[in-house]
Amino acid sequence: MDYRDAGVDVEAGRAFVDQIRNLVHSTFRKEVLGGLGGFGGCFQLPTGYKEPVLVSGTDGVGTKLKIAQILNRHDTVGIDLVGMCVNDVLTSGAEPLFFLDYVATGKLDKEQLTQVVAGIATGCKLAGSALLGGETAEMPGFYQVGEYDLAGFCVGIVEKSRMLDGSLVQVGDVAIGLASSGVHSNGLSLVRKIVSDGGFAWTDTPDLLNGVSIGETFLTPTRIYVKSVLAALESGLEVHGMAHITGGGLPENLPRCLSNGQGMKMIPDSWTIPSVFHWLAAAGSVGAEAMYNTFNMGIGFVLLVPPQQAEQVITHFQSQDISANVIGEVINGAGELSGLW
Repeated sequence: MDYRDAGVDVEAGRAFVDQIRNLVHSTFRKEVLGGLGGFGGCFQLPTGYKEPVLVSGTDGVGTKLKIAQILNRHDTVGIDLVGMCVNDVLTSGAEPLFFLDYVATGKLDKEQLTQVVAGIATGCKLAGSALLGGETAEMPGFYQVGEYDLAGFCVGIVEKSRMLDGSLVQVGDVAIGLASSGVHSNGLSLVRKIVSDGGFAWTDTPDLLNGVSIGETFLTPTRIYVKSVLAALESGLEVHGMAHITGGGLPENLPRCLSNGQGMKMIPDSWTIPSVFHWLAAAGSVGAEAMYNTFNMGIGFVLLVPPQQAEQVITHFQSQDISANVIGEVINGAGELSGLW
């Protein structure tokens, strides 16, 4: 016997690396040293920093991958993978420098996984981050044929004096909510249960989804906020804190960027909730509290700024084609968030 008899095709793995080489190289920044194929990716730190701090983050895509595999649509989940990592790192004020991926599958399908890596490369370009390397693992018996899982890891950099850690946030600061592109990559287990229990097909086109199929709606990739937020910081706009609204929604994530002794009072009806969330609530009979504790509800990223800066910040993001609204205010408290429902 050989390794192929056990279900692992080493030659196919080598051919896959050759097939994605140009995709990876298309993301490289000037700081990348060497090419694809080494045991480790090498990256030279950018110049101009006095006290550089490296900020790292890791995440996956979750059960959104099940929808991609059911629909045989694999070109967007790589964007999600990058977005979930770089948006986290961004909350410290850090610029994502490089990204690595881990792909595990039951049997290597070059065309399928090339679509995945193409999405990862697209996400890296949207974030200005180099795809420095990765790992593809063929694991027969662990994953079924056609199944795969993804994990990602990124490293960013920020000047220590400009790092955001909650210490700058003041009572009276306002929360500017940036629109999400949909559910992003959280709550998909509940989505899948609603679709399954409700007898829906992924190809159905409910009126509330404006003629777009359920499957396509929930494969809409995570919005990557990196370049627009970094541009705001570089322009001199005063930002005291930032939050990436992921699992747990606004109630769990927004308090994470506050200082001790602070809470957040939300402004009801201060933004338009996208129709996809109205459809989920109706189709699954999901109450408001459960919706807000599961989904981003149309707000994917939040910046805390002095009230006198709010109009300038909103104008900046609108110029970047990102809807922005004042959605809350920092108050005295113990980390609680009130006023959502």
